[in-house]
Amino acid sequence: MKRVISFMLPVAAVAVLMFPLMAQANSVEPIDSDGVQVQQQQQNGINYLSGGIGLDESRTIQHAAGYNLHMTFSVGAQNLYTSDVDLVIQKAAGQPVLNLSQIGPLVYAQLPPGKYTVVATRNGEVRRDVANVGSGGASNLVFHWDWHQ
Repeated sequence: MKRVISFMLPVAAVAVLMFPLMAQANSVEPIDSDGVQVQQQQQNGINYLSGGIGLDESRTIQHAAGYNLHMTFSVGAQNLYTSDVDLVIQKAAGQPVLNLSQIGPLVYAQLPPGKYTVVATRNGEVRRDVANVGSGGASNLVFHWDWHQ
């Protein structure tokens, strides 16, 4: 019994410490749409959203339905959002399906099912990842760079 109590105490402490973060993430506060500049855009038949500067704009994108690839771009030790990223999404054969400049910090795309290579570039530093987009939930990719001006 002593083991169970000693294990449950740290779990309870972590839960209490995480509560403010979880409450903020699941906030039911209304979004002030006056300050939101996010609109669905399209390139090569691919619908996408880009933006997320400010709480209302990022929450608007995070609540958007129907996008099966979610990408987040951040910099520095504090994982600050960044919106100066060039993005290329390619089919497995290397054929670009989406090519965007100076976007972020959040990009959500509606892609046909398949395997995609995602190339994100910031200040000449390239990050690559692969997304398997299917009929299930959204694929989430996070790209991070060290802080460079």
